[in-house]
Amino acid sequence: MPFADRAKLESCAHQIAEAGRALGALGWTPATSSNFSMRLDATHAAVTISGRDKGKLGVDDIMVVDLDGNAVGTDARPSAETALHTQIYRRFPNAGAVLHTHSRAQSVASRLFAERGVVRFEGWELQKAISGYTTHESVLELPVFPNTQDMAELVRDVDRWLDSGKPLHGYLIDGHGIYTWGNDMPETRRHLEALQFLLECELDLIPLRGTRP
Repeated sequence: MPFADRAKLESCAHQIAEAGRALGALGWTPATSSNFSMRLDATHAAVTISGRDKGKLGVDDIMVVDLDGNAVGTDARPSAETALHTQIYRRFPNAGAVLHTHSRAQSVASRLFAERGVVRFEGWELQKAISGYTTHESVLELPVFPNTQDMAELVRDVDRWLDSGKPLHGYLIDGHGIYTWGNDMPETRRHLEALQFLLECELDLIPLRGTRP
């Protein structure tokens, strides 16, 4: 049965497509990589169809899944990492959008900080762009999880982090890219842009300091 609220789906599809085109223009979605989604209601999400060029998305490149990742009202195949999107919607009831991209800085940082398992931001003014952070005098941790083709294992890694009581606003996957989310698409894009900037700053400091993480 197709998703009933066509107006909601169309609104979310337009927002996802516009975000994809903007992020693609920045070079953050190379070679059809990346995936994006928005919550439709308590049990459904709109997500990009697998294999589509994210820099050229239209509303027909977006499909509906339930929060178990099953396609709703279509034979199209959702992005391979849909389980990581639906996990966020299950764990964060206020989450309204999820963005996953593969910028060069995100991918390089994911390899560089993989052994440490976390990128630790401290003292950066732009930490305040992340909801819940009101001062640069804070610590923002961005975990780096091992890469695997087993999405269930990645879901377990994220669950373990959350179950330990640590805050989570985004994460990297080793050799892969970044996931982040927010209450709506504008907040999610702000979080993504802020984390991208912070990663670039940390990478720029490494040759200046002459040290590695």
